[in-house]
Amino acid sequence: MRRNVRLFGMLFFWFLLMPGLAADYKFTVVIDAGHGGKDPGAAGSLVKEKAINLAVALKLGTLITSNHKDVNVIYTRKTDVFVDVAERADIANRNKADLFISIHTNSLEKNKNNVKGAETYTLGLAKTEENLEVAIRENAVILNEDNYLQRYGGFDPNSSESYIMFELMQNMNMEHSVMLASEIQKAFSSAKRSDRGVRQAGFMVLWLTGMPGVLVELGFLSNKDEEKYLRSTEGQNQYAKSIYTAFRKYKDKYGANQRVIASNAASSPVSSAGQIVYKVQILSTDRQLPANSPLLKGHKAEWYKDGNVYKYTVGESKDHKTIQNLQKQVSKDFKDAFIIQMKDGKRVK
Repeated sequence: MRRNVRLFGMLFFWFLLMPGLAADYKFTVVIDAGHGGKDPGAAGSLVKEKAINLAVALKLGTLITSNHKDVNVIYTRKTDVFVDVAERADIANRNKADLFISIHTNSLEKNKNNVKGAETYTLGLAKTEENLEVAIRENAVILNEDNYLQRYGGFDPNSSESYIMFELMQNMNMEHSVMLASEIQKAFSSAKRSDRGVRQAGFMVLWLTGMPGVLVELGFLSNKDEEKYLRSTEGQNQYAKSIYTAFRKYKDKYGANQRVIASNAASSPVSSAGQIVYKVQILSTDRQLPANSPLLKGHKAEWYKDGNVYKYTVGESKDHKTIQNLQKQVSKDFKDAFIIQMKDGKRVK
């Protein structure tokens, strides 16, 4: 009897506490207006891509904040400024975003007035020459950055061989990303826009982010009729509304339940001086990696040095069961991840 009373008291306390915990959580979406500043993107006869992207991004953000008080909207840019690709992804990763939406506008050199329509990309290997061309054009933005080869691990946006790496990548967010992309294309089709479907290609900005994400190509500035619609307030409002409709369905389906457990959230911070703690080791390299390295796949990692080798770990806990749960999550990105013991920054073997 006494045990039942105690259990009831604990459940009642949790019932009182739970609304407060739910109120603390805010679904976070990062809206990325492609290009900007010194990087105009594609050019139509009357307007540049960067202006279209920003206008639609701001309208989309306004629709979300006006209708969802429980959503935190973050922009990679709100004005005509240049933001490098790594920083765009970093903004999403630092804020532990639940969703990343990158907005772009397309263009063609050949048959330019015959092709029109919207398409939405998720991360993957480009299966067609056309998809690869889009990825090369969008990734070329990193050529505006200093030391881009070093910063992006030798990735050359103009070399088709560089894109082979996307075939090897395991993306735990693929299912969620495809769901959102599909809903965006359905909404475009309902708005009487030509539907060019859901596609895959190797976009650096999606590769560097650690959450579900899509890259939307709204339409073709190389098509005169479509450029006119993209420039119009009516057109920009409709594009924003279509993406918002898809966002709302995505959030209704997943919401807080889809949040990927952050690598550093295995436990609350611990005072581990002089004590043995558990961590999950994910990879080893012969060089120190930048915090936004694609090799870390969006995880917040720490390193320790073993001889000339840098070894990267995520999480820290005194509780072995807690770190086991983290290992299960991390193994979706790093199949060979394993648990190690450390004391005062050194591995206990």
